[in-house]
Amino acid sequence: MSDDLASLYARMDAAAKALDFEEARRLRDQISLLRGGASSAEASAADLSGMVRQQPGAMGLGTNHLRTAPPPGWKPPAKPDLHTNTKSRRRPRSD
Repeated sequence: MSDDLASLYARMDAAAKALDFEEARRLRDQISLLRGGASSAEASAADLSGMVRQQPGAMGLGTNHLRTAPPPGWKPPAKPDLHTNTKSRRRPRSD
């Protein structure tokens, strides 16, 4: 397996130097699968075209909270009018 990894690393490096970044990306993903425990046959047969890596800044360090997006059509509530007093102007009744 280390021979496979070493050859994949060499091929990935050669592809990156030749500016063939799509091939380098494919080899990088195969290396990740091999390091994750997949067999070499499974790693070479895997279809990784639809995989999307997490974008930087999408999550904070040490958290697993995704950024939330409001549902479609949602509008924020109206802001309160700052020129009005929130307290009632009526005086309490004295019985």
